[in-house]
Amino acid sequence: MTEYLLKMSQYQAEITTALMQTLVMILISMTAAVLIGLPMGTMMYLKTIRYSESRKTKIISQVLNLFVDIVRSFPFLLFVVSIIPVTRFILGTSFGTTAAAFPLCFVAIANFARMAEQALLDVPRETVELAKSLGASTSQLVFNFLFVEARSSLVLSFTTVTIGMVSYSTIMGVVGGGGIGDFAIRYGYQSYEYELMYTTIVVMIINVIIIQKLGTQLANILDKRKLF
Repeated sequence: MTEYLLKMSQYQAEITTALMQTLVMILISMTAAVLIGLPMGTMMYLKTIRYSESRKTKIISQVLNLFVDIVRSFPFLLFVVSIIPVTRFILGTSFGTTAAAFPLCFVAIANFARMAEQALLDVPRETVELAKSLGASTSQLVFNFLFVEARSSLVLSFTTVTIGMVSYSTIMGVVGGGGIGDFAIRYGYQSYEYELMYTTIVVMIINVIIIQKLGTQLANILDKRKLF
C-alpha cells in the first residue's frame, strides 16, 4: 500500500495534466455541440414536422441529416486520422489538445443534433398545434414552446453526449492530444504499471458517475411536469 501511494504521488503532476487535457477537450467539443448541434437538431426537427415548407429549409435539413448520418456512422479512430489534413489546415497543427478537440467537435455536434431532434420529437403534438393556432413564428415556436417543453430531455441528451465524449477523448492520444486515456496507456499499460492503469479507470468511472448525477438532478429540476 505504501509503495502504491508513493507511486501515485510521483505521477500526481502527470495525472493532473492529463485530467486538465481531457477537460479542455470535453469543454471545447460540448460547447460546439450546444452552439451548432442544437440548432442543427432543431432544424431537422422542424423539417420532420413540416412546420416550414420552404424549399431552402428542406434542402438545409437534408444536408444536415446527411452530415449527421455520415459522422455518426464513421469509425471514430478512422475519422480522427482522416481529417488530420483538415485539422492542420484550419488550426495550423494536427498535434496537441486543441487539435485533438477538433474531430471531437464533429462527433459531439452530430450526436447532440440527433439526440436534440429526438428530444423535440417527444414534445406533445398539441404544443405545436397550439403555437400554430396562436400564429407563432418559427423562432417563437422554438424558444417559447419547444425548448421550454423539452428542456429536461435536452439536458439528459447533453449529459449522455458528454459522457460519450469522455469515452471518445481516451483515443485522442493517437494524435498527441493527451488526456487521461493517453496517460493510462503510456504510463500504465505500456510501462506495465497496471496499478496506474486501473486507478485511471476508476477515476474515469467516478467522473462519469458525477456527470450523470449532475445531469439527472438538473433535468429533474427543469422538468416542467414536476412543477405542479
